[in-house]
Amino acid sequence: MKKNKEQVLANTIQRCREKNIIIPTYKQMRNPELMPESIKKELKEIGLWDLNSLNLFRLTWKNEPIEKGGGFGRVNFMELPKEITGVDARIMVLIGKFFPTGAHKVGATFGPLVEKLVQGEFDPTTQKALWPSTGNYCRGGAYDSYLLGCKSIAVLPEEMSQERFDWLHEVGAEVFATPGSESNVKEIYDKVKELKAERGDEIVNLNQFSEIGNAVWHYAVTGPAMEEVFEQEKRENDKFSGLFLTQGSAGTLGSAEYLREKYPSYKVAAGEALQCPTLLQNGFGAHRIEGIGDKHVPWIHNIKNMDMVIDIDDNPNISIMRLFNSDTGKNLLNEKGVNQDIIKKLDLLGISSIANIMGAIKMAKYYEMKDNDVIFTVATDSMDMYKSRVKEEIKKHGEFSHEDAAVVYNRDLMGLTIDNMIEMNYYDKKRMHNLKYFTWIEQQGKTVQELNAQWYDENYWKDQFGKVNEWDKKITEFNSKTGLLKKYK
Repeated sequence: MKKNKEQVLANTIQRCREKNIIIPTYKQMRNPELMPESIKKELKEIGLWDLNSLNLFRLTWKNEPIEKGGGFGRVNFMELPKEITGVDARIMVLIGKFFPTGAHKVGATFGPLVEKLVQGEFDPTTQKALWPSTGNYCRGGAYDSYLLGCKSIAVLPEEMSQERFDWLHEVGAEVFATPGSESNVKEIYDKVKELKAERGDEIVNLNQFSEIGNAVWHYAVTGPAMEEVFEQEKRENDKFSGLFLTQGSAGTLGSAEYLREKYPSYKVAAGEALQCPTLLQNGFGAHRIEGIGDKHVPWIHNIKNMDMVIDIDDNPNISIMRLFNSDTGKNLLNEKGVNQDIIKKLDLLGISSIANIMGAIKMAKYYEMKDNDVIFTVATDSMDMYKSRVKEEIKKHGEFSHEDAAVVYNRDLMGLTIDNMIEMNYYDKKRMHNLKYFTWIEQQGKTVQELNAQWYDENYWKDQFGKVNEWDKKITEFNSKTGLLKKYK
């Protein structure tokens, strides 16, 4: 039975009043200086991961990198030295660890849920937010749900890292583990279909692969963060030359839409695991790089805005993880001239973050980029989410020796080549776009008309990402109705 939107909105407003929930605007997440000073003052007493609704104001790349009481500053990023990348191009990495939950997915999940809350399409008093995911998305969703006064359900593959499951239980999410690993996304969808059949309107499916709010958050917040770092760090002749991001849900690739407006001639590359080469070869398979691709093309991925596809081999990826997270590996890097300040920060790079760096290196080599070319990527999360994976590798292969470190450094890092990648022409892009049909039209109820609009309608994606101003207006109106901002004026 369809709920009355006005009543649902009234329920939501009341829930927010009861729990002191104020929703930040996209402009405030992009520019924390626009947040009320009294909210910033209260945050001084709140931990970064605390289950406090004011932490919604920490869904930004500009959090002070401390565990409790932090304010806001510049964008958190690191520039990788040539001793690690082996290329002349400057590679900049936005750091996701300093978001609540330690990953930027709290931003990606903000849009899909908040957009429904502020217009009466989700009732937090009677409904649960369902977060189908291969990892960090359901963690971010569970966290945001709690802060927004909503109950949540997480669905993710049983082979994802144990840290993810432990944390989800801690925040009170209802958790379902599905068969398989990172790339078994169909099994997730099957479980979602089963839950919807059992519970009907009790749950609202917030699918990261089809919810445009996921990508809109990155358009509004991540893209401008990259622009800010570039303008801050550029030298006289530097160019914003490239962006590499693994496809995943294609949410972070929403930043590419913003950056295309600012730097029209730059190159955009989407990555995936070589062991699951969906974009590159219409292929399938299982892989170990958690969070980067799932045997299908996300509905919210604008393939037309891509220039390259780069596949990452998960075997060297895991080896580089060991290099960056063992004493012998760090000693080897020190011998190679890597600054100790950089070595100490390598634990800011989780497994998918290392894949992003590998892709950026391959991109720089392909285009023969020089020292005035700047490439951006992101570290979605840190090694805090993968400590169990390091232990598993030691159990499988033994301790990481100095010889192991030397081999990995030379073969897997310095030895990265331009294999398993493609510079896309018009029909390469169209082939990849057409793959959406099999998941979204045949299985998930989307229409051929909209699929064609994504490809042929020049205004389709512009209209999708243009929603950010509309949502800021609705968030402002919603906060006005709760009346909670008055005490922070």
